[in-house]
Amino acid sequence: MTDSITDVPGILVGHARVPGERALSGTTVVLAPAPGAVAAVDVRGGGPGTRETDALDPRNVVERIDAVVLTGGSAYGLDAAGGVVAWLEERGRGVRVGPEPEQVVPVVPAACLFDLGRGGDWRARPDAATGRAAVAAATAEVEQGNVGAGTGAVVGGLKGGVGTASTQLASGVTVGALVVVNAVGSVLDPVTGALYGLEGRLTYPEPAVHEAALKRIAESRAAMGLPPLNTTLAVVATDAPLTKAQAQKLAGTSHDGMARAIRPVHLLHDGDTVFALATGSGEPLSPLGLNDVLAAGADLVARAITKAVLAAEGVTGAGVTGVSGTGAGGTFPSYHDLYGS
Repeated sequence: MTDSITDVPGILVGHARVPGERALSGTTVVLAPAPGAVAAVDVRGGGPGTRETDALDPRNVVERIDAVVLTGGSAYGLDAAGGVVAWLEERGRGVRVGPEPEQVVPVVPAACLFDLGRGGDWRARPDAATGRAAVAAATAEVEQGNVGAGTGAVVGGLKGGVGTASTQLASGVTVGALVVVNAVGSVLDPVTGALYGLEGRLTYPEPAVHEAALKRIAESRAAMGLPPLNTTLAVVATDAPLTKAQAQKLAGTSHDGMARAIRPVHLLHDGDTVFALATGSGEPLSPLGLNDVLAAGADLVARAITKAVLAAEGVTGAGVTGVSGTGAGGTFPSYHDLYGS
């Protein structure tokens, strides 16, 4: 076990970054094994940006999908899914709509987060080429921190990013989660400086260190120059055989992990979205068996959020503003910049 979502057999993850000195954005793709995964979604933020999520409704025809795209660039960045669709079509993967091998339509759900202008260039955002690069780079080794969709992620004035975690249940079922942490809310208790997501393993920084950290976080927030438009995205995967309705329940309960590790969460300026993927075959889990998977999903989302914050590195955007189309930029310290190791 590597404590990552790719511990679920067949699941791969790829990241790609938007090129350019003033670009802080990118795309992350979670690729399912052939013949795809049963999938569902639960959207709870007030400002979501998504693509193909209606196809995941248990009442609709699509049974399995091949990939999920998490991307920066706000609504513009949803173009990254087009590159993943093309990559899958070239390999004959997708919903079969005719007798010939090439007669497929890949269904690629996607969700975006807001990171526009954080590197200084308002127009630096993912496109189809970014999505293709991310899916082509998919591997079992999952980088964390300032990668892919987490390149420009910020959480409560701290640098956010990508985190992942996994567990194997007593039944032998594996559950994994990958989260891109980019929220209006905070991962830190404002009184103590402890990370919410550490639960019973809380560590408390020295009061003077925490006071200085709060000052720098406030400066980071003020320097952004834009409203706190954000969104935290997650994919929870399992090798259990789930129905679409069971997968939708997993997506919903996994939001509990966000609520444990980020406070407040699901605000009007967040677009918080969780996808669930199930790769198993055979008889669906019993309600009691499903309960264990549901509990694990929430636990892993909370842990992946904390791992993302701990893996992130502080960044400085160009901070250029003007009529040329550049954005606010900004300086975003990491947890380690403020609190050490």
